[in-house]
Amino acid sequence: MRKAQSQDGVAPVTWTETFNCDICGKQKGTVDHWWLAWSEPYSPHAEAPERHMFKIYPWENMLAHDSTAKHLCGQACLQKLVDRWLNVELGATHSAAAHPGK
Repeated sequence: MRKAQSQDGVAPVTWTETFNCDICGKQKGTVDHWWLAWSEPYSPHAEAPERHMFKIYPWENMLAHDSTAKHLCGQACLQKLVDRWLNVELGATHSAAAHPGK
């Protein structure tokens, strides 16, 4: 097997892409069952206040490049992120209810 070389005799540059879990820091391997998660603004109807909708999707390489996507190495880290997101959302809801008109 021959090593690839460019015409000027210099070996071509190779690209290595790595992803790490946004919760525990684990590096993604090739056979892991990873997840992606993000939130988007959402309002179910015109009179409803806009809130964030949490979305979860099985790993997909192109979507993993989105700057808003969280990379999650498995169910345990996914559950931690959901818990954190719920606490933030519930805190925002309680704060808005306590201070109407703000």
